Amino acid sequence: MGWSFPIGTVRGTVIRIHVTFFLLLAWIGAIHATRGGLPDALAGIAFISLVFACVVLHELGHAAAAARYGIATPDITLLPIGGMARLDHIPEEPWREIAIAVAGPAVNVAICLALAAILGGIPSALEGLTVEDPRAGFLPRLFWVNAFLVLFNLIPAFPMDGGRVLRAVLAFRMGHREATRTAARIGQGLAFVLGLLGLFGAPLLIFIALFVYLGAAGEAAEEDLRTATRDLRAEDAMETRFEALPPEADVGTAAEALLRTPQQDFPVVDGTGRLMGMLTRDAIILALRQAGPGTPVADAMKDVPRVGRRVPLTDALQALSREGGAPAVAVEVDGRLAGLITPANIADLIALKG
Repeated sequence: MGWSFPIGTVRGTVIRIHVTFFLLLAWIGAIHATRGGLPDALAGIAFISLVFACVVLHELGHAAAAARYGIATPDITLLPIGGMARLDHIPEEPWREIAIAVAGPAVNVAICLALAAILGGIPSALEGLTVEDPRAGFLPRLFWVNAFLVLFNLIPAFPMDGGRVLRAVLAFRMGHREATRTAARIGQGLAFVLGLLGLFGAPLLIFIALFVYLGAAGEAAEEDLRTATRDLRAEDAMETRFEALPPEADVGTAAEALLRTPQQDFPVVDGTGRLMGMLTRDAIILALRQAGPGTPVADAMKDVPRVGRRVPLTDALQALSREGGAPAVAVEVDGRLAGLITPANIADLIALKG
């Protein structure tokens, strides 16, 4: 995910923090500072940091369960709204998806049990109402936050774990795609109800409703992508009609091609058909502003993922997603560029597959 950076690796899974997470820490610190000065600010930041440590453990629970089924988790990203574990793929076997989905909340249940053992019992529910008070008990507040995470994540709506459990249960009776669409519709209906409730003095519910609605829409779109690309090869989706630039061309020539053609990005190909790199629209504009039209394209181009024409299309798309801002995947035959897979022609493929 863009605007994030790694802070560590656990069993091959990179833990990343999104820059907006620090805005949350700053906001928490500022709110507490207005109430009790620097000591309260530091206590508030320490508590929220520990909460997100529990979130990381929650996501690692998903990763551990996924690994048992041979599914890798390339990274976990911490956002102000929580954590996001990115799996290589979503299992279509319902019982496997249920096992992976419940593994996260199970970690929070284990944390609650451990804290209850340390505290000598379940803390008072009243202490759960003082979560934002830095002067309240540290461990009781942490207990109730983890209890809330269990309940929140079991809401039957994407992108929460409960939404994935709901889809898996539905998938026992219908196809995976229809189960996803049904679960997404249920999630969006729930988001509508939460949004209405939020209008009556609970603005946080409006934020949660938006989060749930967009998560449901995103999951449905991903399922459409998986369905459209299943059993296809890279050559089935590649674009073969495009204009390429020679390595000796300059950025001025690229700018002319940008105006003359509908393309936004241009492969740089040598005389033997070998791909040297890709020149994007943004790189052309930046080079024109900073160095002028005489800049060689070789100084502005970037590398892109490369796959063979018989590679499964799903693998090609995974290569594209791993490369953050890559504009395309190059399809090669005998070391020569044969075609490009771009987000635009994948969108056309999904539309045609309906």
